[in-house]
Amino acid sequence: MSKVEEFEELRPLLFSVAYRILGSVGEAEDAVQETWLRFDGTATRPTSTKAYLSTTVTRIAIDVLRSARVRREQYVGPWFPEPLLNDPYEDPARAMELADSVSMAALLLLERLSPLERAVFVLREVFGFGFDEVAAAVGRTETACRQLLVRARRHMQDGRPRFEAVSTERDELASRFFDALREGDVASLQDLLAADVSMAGDGGGKAPQLARAVVGADNVARLLASVFPWMARIDVTIEPHEINGQPGAIFRDRDGGVVNVMVLDVLDGRIRTIRSVINPDKLGHVGPVADAWALDRELRRARRRQN
Repeated sequence: MSKVEEFEELRPLLFSVAYRILGSVGEAEDAVQETWLRFDGTATRPTSTKAYLSTTVTRIAIDVLRSARVRREQYVGPWFPEPLLNDPYEDPARAMELADSVSMAALLLLERLSPLERAVFVLREVFGFGFDEVAAAVGRTETACRQLLVRARRHMQDGRPRFEAVSTERDELASRFFDALREGDVASLQDLLAADVSMAGDGGGKAPQLARAVVGADNVARLLASVFPWMARIDVTIEPHEINGQPGAIFRDRDGGVVNVMVLDVLDGRIRTIRSVINPDKLGHVGPVADAWALDRELRRARRRQN
């Protein structure tokens, strides 16, 4: 195989590793591209291309994450990972680990870890790398990596997310939720939400967003019912789509521009968490991005005319 063919065969794995370490589609893609440039620039072929590329992309991602953590601490409002529509890497033997690790809830838990803990956890727990491979990738001894993994597991287990296991049940509930959302049906929305449901949005100060998380089925249902029927009146449409392995939807304006992406956590037949990514910087990979501020102004005008 040529260098290009070897790299392209491993690209899905490299992206999936980088995305879980970084929580950013754009930064993960950049890390993969930088990995290719370094591989292409090597004069000799490594003994194991997979080991070389995995090590390279991991170290690049760790360096990027260290600088990104400072930005995230200064972020305006809640920070959510960039939504991932499709995970390019598949491994039937580790399907459960891959699915659990890519959810927004899991990625937010990973934010609690140090960059090294996060990399070790992702390589070992999610992708099943041997400790010798993990150690080579992060530049630590196997003993140190085992210790890092113990700490990472402790942090992750404290808040490990639980989701509805049967996708057909999740999808059916999500479909009912988005139908009720379009209609502004408060009673139906309340019936689909857990009593302690929480809803929050990530606008990063660059799009309209909730001032704080809204908690409770009644509060969330009434807020949703007061907004989304009006959005339909200004031609915003809801496109159901799996997001980060969970049921969700892409909201688009009349020209097809992406307004926001919504993700639902479902457990025991109820929606437990609603996260909405509105920051335009996090939506460019989904499609052309709408002007959320302009839509907000149009929405306010429509409501004033009605009143």
